[in-house]
Amino acid sequence: MYKTTEITSAEIASDNPVHQRLLFPYVEAARLVRGKVLEIGCGWGRGLELLTQAADHYTGIDKNDALIQSLRQEYPKSTFIQANIPPLSGLADNTFDYIVTFQVIEHIQNDDLFVKEAYRVLKPGGTLLLTTVNRLFSLTRNPWHVREYTAEELKNLLLRYFSTVETQGIHGNGKVMDYYEQNKKSVEKITRYDVFDLQHRLPRWMLQVPYDLLNRLNRNKLLEADSLAAEIRHTDYQLTNTPAGSLDFFYLAKK
Repeated sequence: MYKTTEITSAEIASDNPVHQRLLFPYVEAARLVRGKVLEIGCGWGRGLELLTQAADHYTGIDKNDALIQSLRQEYPKSTFIQANIPPLSGLADNTFDYIVTFQVIEHIQNDDLFVKEAYRVLKPGGTLLLTTVNRLFSLTRNPWHVREYTAEELKNLLLRYFSTVETQGIHGNGKVMDYYEQNKKSVEKITRYDVFDLQHRLPRWMLQVPYDLLNRLNRNKLLEADSLAAEIRHTDYQLTNTPAGSLDFFYLAKK
């Protein structure tokens, strides 16, 4: 099976800054969640150890059947469902105390139904924890993403169904932002050859493989340049009250 750089590994050294960035919200979520927890888009289980310890019962959904089968073996006390979402077929209304969905909504074609379904399966008073990238900090078009959001766009989407939305951001310290600037300069060296702006003109499926190849080469190059990529930890990220100026959004929507 072709392995995309969208599946950021904890084992590949050049993926470390992204892995740590994706791990951070799970650390925060583990301090908040309890009761029955649903994770939409659990992937290979980056935050499973944290969430299963915090929850009374954990349910994970992902479209990747091989990953789901593996997680069932590793976490027999939890529930895992293979499904393409939305909708959240088979899940009853008012079931979960918390829903966690990190870096998923940007991959969803029908984002309105995605949010609507999350609202449906939450108990009254339940909370949706959602992260996604801030479009303003994206260095190039990511063809694996259906769309990306600004802070206000995401807030307005959530407010279609949730009456209360707490808007926060995830940003990095000086070390993280130094890496971001190195990455930005490196990406600009590549994209300057795209004189016809093909990254925005071609359909997403045509760009996915070349994007992955160049992304992997770029990450490896940055790792070889100095030790900064290897030194970043999840503690180098923090929550902010200024999502519009942050790398990612961390929104809590209450039913």
